Amino acid sequence: MGKRKPEQWRRNLAVLWLGTFIAGMGFSEIMPFLSLYVDDLGTFTKGQLTLYSGVTYAVTFLVIALISPVWGRLADRKGRKLMLLRSSLGMALVIGLMGFVTNVWQLIGLRFLQGLFAGYIPNASALVAAETPRDKSGNALGILTTGYVSGNLIGPVLGGIMAQVFSIRWTFLLTGIFLIIVFFLSATLVHEHFTPVTRAQQAQGGSWLQAFKNPKLIIVLLVSTMIIQMGNNSITPIISLYVRQLMHGVGPVTVVAGIIAALPGFSTLIAAPKLGEYGDRKGTARILVFGYVFAILMYFPQGFVTSVWLLGIFRFMIGISDGALFPVVQTMLTKNSPQELTGTVFSWNQSFQALGSMFGSLFGGIIANLFNYSGVFTFTALTLLVNFLLLWWLVPEIRHWRQRA
Repeated sequence: MGKRKPEQWRRNLAVLWLGTFIAGMGFSEIMPFLSLYVDDLGTFTKGQLTLYSGVTYAVTFLVIALISPVWGRLADRKGRKLMLLRSSLGMALVIGLMGFVTNVWQLIGLRFLQGLFAGYIPNASALVAAETPRDKSGNALGILTTGYVSGNLIGPVLGGIMAQVFSIRWTFLLTGIFLIIVFFLSATLVHEHFTPVTRAQQAQGGSWLQAFKNPKLIIVLLVSTMIIQMGNNSITPIISLYVRQLMHGVGPVTVVAGIIAALPGFSTLIAAPKLGEYGDRKGTARILVFGYVFAILMYFPQGFVTSVWLLGIFRFMIGISDGALFPVVQTMLTKNSPQELTGTVFSWNQSFQALGSMFGSLFGGIIANLFNYSGVFTFTALTLLVNFLLLWWLVPEIRHWRQRA
């Protein structure tokens, strides 16, 4: 392995922050009007439109969940930088082509391909984790988190403006151009000190979990990623409907719903780097405990508020718990993984996150139908509580956070 320049990891972090920002923006800017685009591609009943929109949305996450481990093993053999280039160029072409489709099946096919080419953000996380000194990794991953969170925040606003000013089709083309910029930034400015793991070494190692000192911890952390993401996404389908109910259908419901939906991202942006730095100094387990307890306390009351202002305050607070939980889970994965398997473990993390997105939307819709909107928030809080109790029971490192701090 070549000698690292002391400040090179900082340049990687800066470039990959910009890359994940643009990638996050590229993903999110087409999501608000995807169902409107589906509606433009044919004459559908309300039921058909809901079904096709759901399939169009879900197919990408399904493919990501299935294919990510394959890309992760390849990343450990060929390098994370190559995976960054594969993902950014592939998605640039696929999303650009979505602007030319003439029927819904072509769009679903391209969304399927988008899932195949996904992986920029986890590979950026893996590269930053591998190249950053271990005592700085929590802070670095916290900063990187703000990149794609910022992109996800700005994306829907930018996408809505571009769709209004140009057209929905042009928005896909412009997103493709943004991702080509990411490809060139990654190709020219990101440097990786990489020792490849051969296919024979991977085969000789048997199950990748055998290479970890504490495989149980890795599995529990991956499941936790899924449950945290499931909690976030269970709320997504009902936020605008809940806001409309709280406002009694009077006033700028869509504007307020957009602001409420964006609030957690703003607080994550502020909280993630500071919590990551604190975790590096005081122990990541302490931050994880805080994140779960705080999230549970903030989710429960959301189903019982009578004012949209109160909902906004609680949603803002949820972003703080996200700023604790996601980077800390990634940091714990990094610190408990052999460096040569960083790509593998981060790709599995992406798989579990994609499953969380899929299950969250599914359960959120079902529970809202069975128990009204308040049931979704209660379900999310209870799920996180069960997840926290499992972590507390199965992972001694977390139980002993006071002694280790």
